[in-house]
Amino acid sequence: MNRSSELRVPAMEITQGKGRVFYSFAVDGKRLQAFTAISRIRRDDSQALIGYQRPEVLSHIQEIRKYLESPNPLLPNAIVIAFTNRVEFVPEPNADGEFTRFGTLIIPLNGESPETEKPGFVVDGQQRMAAIREAEIGRFPICATAFIAADESEQREPETNGKLPSGLQKRRFPAQLLSRLNSDLDSPLRGIIRTPTSPEGVVQDNSILKMLENSLSDGVLYRYQDSGSGKADVDKMLTVVKQFWSATALSFPKAWGLPPTKSRLMHGAGIVSMGFLMDAIAERHRQIEVPLEEHFRPDLDALNGICRWTDGYWNFGPGVQRKWNEVQNTSKDVQLLSNYLMVQYKALVWSRPAS
Repeated sequence: MNRSSELRVPAMEITQGKGRVFYSFAVDGKRLQAFTAISRIRRDDSQALIGYQRPEVLSHIQEIRKYLESPNPLLPNAIVIAFTNRVEFVPEPNADGEFTRFGTLIIPLNGESPETEKPGFVVDGQQRMAAIREAEIGRFPICATAFIAADESEQREPETNGKLPSGLQKRRFPAQLLSRLNSDLDSPLRGIIRTPTSPEGVVQDNSILKMLENSLSDGVLYRYQDSGSGKADVDKMLTVVKQFWSATALSFPKAWGLPPTKSRLMHGAGIVSMGFLMDAIAERHRQIEVPLEEHFRPDLDALNGICRWTDGYWNFGPGVQRKWNEVQNTSKDVQLLSNYLMVQYKALVWSRPAS
């Protein structure tokens, strides 16, 4: 019979908004693995995306570990943990502030329990946790920020409607869209996006996420969000993105579906730059609630002669010429390519009457 115990840590409860609370505390990083599991991104039997984290990046972990083993290391950033409601906060009497209460977090422990039954999941800080675990040091106190989820589905599922702290919500929503784009039968990007669960894909998931985040921030996808309630029309968002990339595949067939080394259209710089073009075309057809392939395609076709996705040279302006594969996935090159496509689009298409 397993013998359960508990860990009691002094903590501060902080209240935000309408009764939303989280907890701040310190704990020996070597003890984190006793009550937390790593919630890696994976798919369940229905192909739904599960988990917050990517697989551990070994090189980064080694860098952190080396630093931790140095004479005087400092890791001020907190690890973020999602607890199940098995974790309890007991406030101290007469220790309340305007937004805070001091007390004790009571965390159940069971050294023999499987990962899935541990009361905490690491939402952010996987690599720091791994580095502390592997470092040749006796102990290392670490800051932790935690919230207690109403149930396990809210704790584990990045695709649920459970309300999480806003930073996590902003991170998980583009991942939800990406999951659908990579799995829906009607998606032109189906199976093309490389993720931990689809390693055969050719487009890096970070590139798709960046494209989606840009559009959600101030592009066409922003239209389908209710800033008051925070609700989003996911179906309309997916329709626009699918229709745009379907049109892109038809307008640039020789560049479509190739590895980034053979096509800059499938490269990070191309994906992000084309995302800005998606927003611009949708803006030109703003009178249409949800632009379709038939609206995107003519505008993209007009750019066929100036794009150098697989051969030739990009003519970015006087004295600025790049071989097709010299465009890199850097902020400078992404901006260079994005500006070029936008200038060309406005010169060749913008003045035309919208359909």
